[in-house]
Amino acid sequence: MNLPLRSLPLDQLRIEDEAAMRPVALYASLKRRLLADDYRVSVLPQQAARWDHALLLNLAFWDAQRGGDILTDRTVPADVICHMAWHHVATVALGDAGAPLSPEAMLLGESVASAFDLYLLGRLLAVAPDGDFVSTQLPAMAEVAEAAGTDADAFEALVEQVAAEPEAAFEALRQLIYDVSMGLLAAETAEQALAVLVRHEGHRFGCLLHHFELASWLQHVRAAQATLPPGDRSAERARQADAALRAAPDAVAWLEAHWL
Repeated sequence: MNLPLRSLPLDQLRIEDEAAMRPVALYASLKRRLLADDYRVSVLPQQAARWDHALLLNLAFWDAQRGGDILTDRTVPADVICHMAWHHVATVALGDAGAPLSPEAMLLGESVASAFDLYLLGRLLAVAPDGDFVSTQLPAMAEVAEAAGTDADAFEALVEQVAAEPEAAFEALRQLIYDVSMGLLAAETAEQALAVLVRHEGHRFGCLLHHFELASWLQHVRAAQATLPPGDRSAERARQADAALRAAPDAVAWLEAHWL
């Protein structure tokens, strides 16, 4: 059975919740970058257009070099545009044209894209609290935090911190995601992996860690390791970018200046 995916540019998509995202200046910058680079997505054929199919394909067969984002139709939430864009600019900044990325580079890109969700939450709580992003992400994060043992009062205090300093929250979560991901990648046994998780439980955003698809990304980057060409430099670029982000007074501003 032949079920080809349709390749579409960004200007042929319907973007949901965009009005709520407009107060965040970076949203427009990220969208412009995708348009300028003719970034394309893949859309499932109508007879197989199920969200669970799209979810599995995105997690298991994502490929930045081929426009990895797979949609059920031409509709996409505005926050997903940001996620697409951060992965795209990370690939451009860290990789060589057409070459696979190292695990370090792929996980750095994912740490940026995922932590940006927390930045958006902090920015949008004040200006668009009724938007789709806040109304879906805030309860989802609260549920994960509760499962990790964080009570409602503690979670509310955490959210207030994020709203007060979204840039600092972004970088703190980015570091956590990257450090845990790299630790899990290096682990050879379940016991070693558990030690990595336990070691980071005390982080202020540790209760949110399982909100992100770390297991799927680990499987993805492990599979990609075998395709790295000799002389790959993306791992070293990722290490340099990670160090620069940690040293920057404003990591979001650093990304805007250096990746956008």
